[in-house]
Amino acid sequence: MTQPALAKRDFPSLGEFAYEALRARIREGELPPGSRVREAEIAEQLEISRTPVREALRRLEADGFLAFEPHRGMVVVQLDHQSVMELYAMREALEGTAAGLAARHASDAEIAALLDMLDRESALFEDPDRLATHNLQFHQALFRAAHNRYLLKTANALRDSMALMRGTTMAVQGRAETAHREHRSLADAIQTRDSEAAERAARQHINSAQSARLKLLFEPV
Repeated sequence: MTQPALAKRDFPSLGEFAYEALRARIREGELPPGSRVREAEIAEQLEISRTPVREALRRLEADGFLAFEPHRGMVVVQLDHQSVMELYAMREALEGTAAGLAARHASDAEIAALLDMLDRESALFEDPDRLATHNLQFHQALFRAAHNRYLLKTANALRDSMALMRGTTMAVQGRAETAHREHRSLADAIQTRDSEAAERAARQHINSAQSARLKLLFEPV
């Protein structure tokens, strides 16, 4: 989902501006895993000097989004198998917690919004990219419905790391329909205010998504 363009005036320094601009490009897939990030090129695109860009690149390297490769320079990190497993383990914990909290704290309007998103989901089965965007929106709505700002902040940070994985699991054969059924079970548990069932459904959903991700990584569709 494309975000509004960032404005230099909204940041305390040009280094912070460059950092957030580059994070947004990685998150949105404009800088996919494995792509080179050239200091001079970024400075020209952002219309700033190379010094704040250099600062931003160092921060992104420290955060694990960039890595230095001999003969190539800075590149966007490509996650290995262990990193993918760790990310999904964290996602399972966060989503399970969010679902349990949502079953207890979501407003009727928030639950209605989740159900409405589900009703529109099946129309996107044949368009993996649009479905992936819709899926992200569904999960963001779930975290907001949990009404825990610290959980939401952690989930947003994890989302940036998830962007380091190429492609979408919605391109795996049968995944769209399976994810839809899992979303329905999750939303139904939240609607009936069954926090244990909601957490269980969320964890099962993420485990299923992990299996699809591994298939996508090692058995390209």
